[in-house]
Amino acid sequence: MKIGMLYSRVRLDEKYLLEEFRNRGIDVERMDTRCAIFNITDFEKMDYDVVLEREISHLKALYSLKVLNEMGVKTVNSYETASTCGDKVLTTLALTKNKVPSPITYIAFTPEEALEAIERIGYPVVLKPATGSWGRLLSKVNDKETAESIIEHKVILGSYHHSVFYIQEYIKKPERDIRAFVVGDEVIGAIYRSSPHWITNTARGGVASNCPLTDEISEICLKAAEAVGGGVVAIDLLEDKGKLLVNEVNYTMEFKNSIAPTGVNIPGKVVDYVIEVAKR
Repeated sequence: MKIGMLYSRVRLDEKYLLEEFRNRGIDVERMDTRCAIFNITDFEKMDYDVVLEREISHLKALYSLKVLNEMGVKTVNSYETASTCGDKVLTTLALTKNKVPSPITYIAFTPEEALEAIERIGYPVVLKPATGSWGRLLSKVNDKETAESIIEHKVILGSYHHSVFYIQEYIKKPERDIRAFVVGDEVIGAIYRSSPHWITNTARGGVASNCPLTDEISEICLKAAEAVGGGVVAIDLLEDKGKLLVNEVNYTMEFKNSIAPTGVNIPGKVVDYVIEVAKR
């Protein structure tokens, strides 16, 4: 069995994964994107049974997965899953199409229409870049004056991240959100991410603790995973007046801070799934 791992930085998460492969007697071939060259005009034969994607750059991951899938190489996750999850607009569209509940969301392409969309939703709202992770570049907008200022900054910055206005209703959650981990057709565990700040990502200081799995959590997470293409994903949930909403779906999930709280060998579960895909 030949398994590759696509990456550019070996973080603690990747070290845990490599250790689990070694425990199963599998020597993973490392595919460092900083050294990768793909001839996309003459597909070479690649004899991998499966490639596990762990690249931190969305664009590098996306193109690499597309090339590998076009060459007939199975990947975890697929290009389709990565493409959908890596773009919040596409994620929301996929959730809506599959009737998975999520916060009210608008997109707009000009400052004037962005303000109109905000007025339709009602303050406060959250402005997010369409692509990005770790809770970066998020803005909670409480009034029109603040909205005008933030929108102006986005226009002046003029980068790809700010060229589309992704506007979401603000959910007044109980100083926490839920991150659940889906591997294949199983929700293997979940954590609360708690913080007095409205952004609760552990990368921004949120504290992880175990979240007991319920039928409701499992059902909505499996539906969300299926909506984006399935595989190995982390689902971010918001608690809103007794119901759950899917906020985001992450395709290169980080789990190092979630192993201890959940008591689940998350990298082991991921590796077992990768081996299962390789055997198909």
